[in-house]
Amino acid sequence: MERNQVEKRYTWNTEELFASDEDWEKAFADAEKGINFSSYAGKLGDKKQLLALFKANDEFSKKVERVFLYASMKHDEDTRVSKYIAYASKCAALISKYSAEMAFFEPELAAQSEEYLNSLLTDKAFSDYDYTIKLLIKRKPHVIPEDQERLIALAGETLGTFHDIFSMIDNADLPLPEIELDGEKTKLTHGTYGVILHSSDREKRKEAYEKYYGAYESLLNTITATYYGNVKKDVFMSKAYKYNSCLERALSSEDVNESVYRNLLDAVKGSLPAMHRYIADRKKILGYDKLYFYDVYAPLVSDVEVKMDYDDAYAYVIKGLAPLGKEYQQLLKRGHDERWIDVEETEGKRSGAYSTGCYGVHPFVLLNYKPTTSDIFTIAHEMGHSLHTYFSSHNQPYAKSDYKIFVAEVASTVNEVLLLKFMLADTQDENLRKYLLNYYLDTIRGTLHRQTMFAEFEYEAHSLAEKGEPLTKELLCEVYGKIGKDYYGDAIEHDYHISCEWARIPHFYRAFYVYKYATGITAAINIAHRILCEGETAVKDYFKFLSSGSSSDPVSLLRLAGVDLESKAPFEFAMNEFADTLSEFEKMMRI
Repeated sequence: MERNQVEKRYTWNTEELFASDEDWEKAFADAEKGINFSSYAGKLGDKKQLLALFKANDEFSKKVERVFLYASMKHDEDTRVSKYIAYASKCAALISKYSAEMAFFEPELAAQSEEYLNSLLTDKAFSDYDYTIKLLIKRKPHVIPEDQERLIALAGETLGTFHDIFSMIDNADLPLPEIELDGEKTKLTHGTYGVILHSSDREKRKEAYEKYYGAYESLLNTITATYYGNVKKDVFMSKAYKYNSCLERALSSEDVNESVYRNLLDAVKGSLPAMHRYIADRKKILGYDKLYFYDVYAPLVSDVEVKMDYDDAYAYVIKGLAPLGKEYQQLLKRGHDERWIDVEETEGKRSGAYSTGCYGVHPFVLLNYKPTTSDIFTIAHEMGHSLHTYFSSHNQPYAKSDYKIFVAEVASTVNEVLLLKFMLADTQDENLRKYLLNYYLDTIRGTLHRQTMFAEFEYEAHSLAEKGEPLTKELLCEVYGKIGKDYYGDAIEHDYHISCEWARIPHFYRAFYVYKYATGITAAINIAHRILCEGETAVKDYFKFLSSGSSSDPVSLLRLAGVDLESKAPFEFAMNEFADTLSEFEKMMRI
């Protein structure tokens, strides 16, 4: 289907950003003129000049966000249109120019006296920027001289090439062979591999698995060199900014204590017997003598699919999220009725789903909706992101409105957990209940256990590099294979292919990112439970979190919703949720 065939009400309204491309081009030209921050250099010890710079930066950033959002949304409507590819490139160049122009800011402000910086925290004129200043005071030992900062800013594009190289390997050069599907030969892709792995055809799963990993293994030398280069880049950056480790630098950027990372790894590793039990249950249910990794996504409950057209699915999501209250439900309805959402899959449209937005305009959501159970959950997930953005931008000044990535998956996953619990309570169909329990187990396995496994691998790889150990393909496969055995247990066959899985994970090129998925679902499971048990009190606390933006560090903001990730209790609760769900599933499956 081409885009012009889609009903208008199922397309997002980009005219709320700019009425036309001509208006965008005028706004972009205006934003370009706004890069004149160097005139403030040398004046940050003067409160009036500093405040003027903060406000000028806010106004410039608002303009840039708006033009960038329009460019990226128009590009994603149809990725074949070169005009919008050019728009996005122009925005990227503008942001790079801005970063170089502002290189003086942090070193100069950090060079001010402790007395001066602390006085800003008690000055009401700087209340919008108090958290920014607190972070700067924390980072003072890691601020480098302006000339060095400028040099690293200029090298930013070069230092980012390892990710670009892997993306090119993964999306363009990976020698994926053909595979027969529905009687026709077709090229194996990332998308078709995922579909096949979730199918009930074991021989086809095995064929796809071997061909897919074979493609990565044929380029393993190149991928190893690329990943090792990326890790060495991380080591260089941590040393340049005077951090003790890559992990310390990564967590510092989000203002998160290392105890959170340790608590996650300890809790998940301590709960692995339940995961081993689930893997053994899979083997029993599927009736296999030997279980392989191409079997871990095979359906355990067949002939179950909740099929609804988009409007019915959206209404069902609103109903399922009733525990969050009428205000939340009304905002969900607005998103549907006021064209916040681009619904249909069309030729050239970006795949997948996401939520996006900028200050001063409601959020937008991209979907490629299909009448499946998974896509119903996707609606709830993406609208969770959107309403987090909505509440933060409506309750915080611009400088504090954008919440940190660390908490980005919390609201989306709270919605998914609440919807799943609603569906379980709403059905008397035994087969559907089995399916939903299995869906929840696989969600926790994929988002909490698996991402923590990835996080442990990243930690091990970076620790080895920091000690000067060369990261060879043999060493990386050995490390990953050992961690995999710990996490999956003895009920599954650990072959060479799976020891190479690290080579296909794009997130590894953004080090110490994946653990946030695990902490996000941990917080969400705890919050959803509290909402369902305590009602209005818990909802009010949750809304405080949703409305908090980045007004403080993300761990403190989660405490507003009753979750303290610096303690082990939330992680243990999430692990118990998995074990309890598994017990209920086993009872229904009569294992």
